[in-house]
Amino acid sequence: MDYRKKFVVEAGSEVRLHRLDPGYKGKHASHNEALPEIAKHVARMGQLQYVLYADGTQSLLVVLQALDAGGKDGVVRHLFSGMNPQGTTAVAFKPPSPVEAAHDFLWRAHLHAPAKGEVVIFNRSHYEDVLVVRVHKLVPQSVWSKRYKLINHFEKMLWANGTHILKFFLHISPEEQLTRFKERLDDPARHWKISEADYAERKLWPKYIAAFEDALEQTSTRHAPWYVIPSNHKWFRDLAISQIVADTMGDMGLKLPPTRVDIKDIRRKYHEAVAERVRVKR
Repeated sequence: MDYRKKFVVEAGSEVRLHRLDPGYKGKHASHNEALPEIAKHVARMGQLQYVLYADGTQSLLVVLQALDAGGKDGVVRHLFSGMNPQGTTAVAFKPPSPVEAAHDFLWRAHLHAPAKGEVVIFNRSHYEDVLVVRVHKLVPQSVWSKRYKLINHFEKMLWANGTHILKFFLHISPEEQLTRFKERLDDPARHWKISEADYAERKLWPKYIAAFEDALEQTSTRHAPWYVIPSNHKWFRDLAISQIVADTMGDMGLKLPPTRVDIKDIRRKYHEAVAERVRVKR
């Protein structure tokens, strides 16, 4: 199945998240059954990232957004571990620092946008400025409502400069969120992730859903599409995203750069060096 077609938010379409099943898991019944396919896509992502880095003419930006416990960290950890850290960066967007807040809201996003040859993953992103900022009324509607158009212009500029953009909303149910909160409580190694704000934010679920729906509708474009990924099953989330990323990179027309040296001459020098090493050892 082509998950790019199944989960894409078509430009200009209406989004109603309650109509989309966060528990969808496709043809596979379990993680073990899906694991070989996930591994295949992750390996392909690693191979293509090598060529992207060598090619040095294009880049990839992956945006991850979700409600609390949606699985953004898991996606970064499980799917991008096969990429060379030399050309791959994950950026976590936290509340703006004083320096960031003193600039326009897109400044820090542009600061971390990928250079040619790079893959960058945004764990949260510039979309926080039409999500949490809206829900908590940190700026008036007259301000945040204009940001959709500014975001579209920003992403189109990146695209025009050779950056391919994939944006994923990790769609979970309120029940699944509670299950994951309990898992954090039961696992001392994850207690550091627990925050009282998690439960305060949970009460704002309907407002966040409305904000996400508007963001998805207003900013899913041909050059920077949104995908709504059913994420109650972590393994299916990984399967869908890995396929979409691998297929997108596969369509980028990536090629290894031409050889810059005379291979015959270099091979001759190599054999001379080997012969010299043998002579010295004797």
